[in-house]
Amino acid sequence: MISRWRTQLRKTFTANSDEPPTWAEELDSGDDVGYFPPESAAWAIHSSMTPLVAGIRALLLQTLHPGAMAGVHDHSSFREDPLGRLANTIRWIFTVTYGSTTAAKEGSAFVQRLHTRVTGAYVDSKGVEQRYTAGDPSLVRWVHLAFTDAFLAAHKAYGGRIPGGPDQYVAEWARAGELMGVDDPPRSEADLAAQLAGFDPELTNSRQVQEALRYIKRPPLPRSQRAGYGILFAAAVATLEPRHRELLGLRAPKLGPVPLPIKSATRLVMGLVRLGLGPEGPSEAAAKRRIARVTAVDGTKDPTG
Repeated sequence: MISRWRTQLRKTFTANSDEPPTWAEELDSGDDVGYFPPESAAWAIHSSMTPLVAGIRALLLQTLHPGAMAGVHDHSSFREDPLGRLANTIRWIFTVTYGSTTAAKEGSAFVQRLHTRVTGAYVDSKGVEQRYTAGDPSLVRWVHLAFTDAFLAAHKAYGGRIPGGPDQYVAEWARAGELMGVDDPPRSEADLAAQLAGFDPELTNSRQVQEALRYIKRPPLPRSQRAGYGILFAAAVATLEPRHRELLGLRAPKLGPVPLPIKSATRLVMGLVRLGLGPEGPSEAAAKRRIARVTAVDGTKDPTG
């Protein structure tokens, strides 16, 4: 039973594949350390288990922008293949985090090319129809802000120490925004909050948002993972800013007026997932092999220790 649970768990993160994705193993290729060495804030956060919560939170926040929601609704395969969409998102984040600079640039350029095909129309918060492409600078900025805010908020709530603190993470992950074409991404926690607040007049709830919420609340997971996912979903909702939570029509987990002890339950679920997946993912392991090789060649100290 334990073996079957671990197999199902791994398949959830690899689009139902029995083997680690080939792109993860290929991250051992390259001639430099990459943008984020193992001692970086980005590596610390992304190699932890808090992205389990952050991924859900990012999806919830992204749905509130009608342009971003229209792109997902009209072009995404989240209904037919939600795990495949999850795997694609993981691929880009891990490629930028763990890959060489060349891999990070090529992976980001590939996503940008895909965005040029995503076009359509949506009704904005004022009831006016707008044309869009997924590569619109404003939409790309919104997605970057939502991801950055989600990863930082989840780790602050449920994770450990951030090397250099929250500002360091925002400043480092600004590089990912630049690779995707974001002009002047935030480089501090305060700047991140300010840029997010600047989008408030554009955010809205809608029928499409509620449809997406139904999928985010109850994705088609194996029965063995549903209870744990429910805890992670509650944890993500608890970290949302009250204004975003209210707009989504969600409530922080409470028993009457008393907040539920979601932190302990969340950390328990993250610990179980870590136990099931193993102490180190294939992307991280491949990156460490590359770093050990390139640092041995140039005679510098191996930052992986």
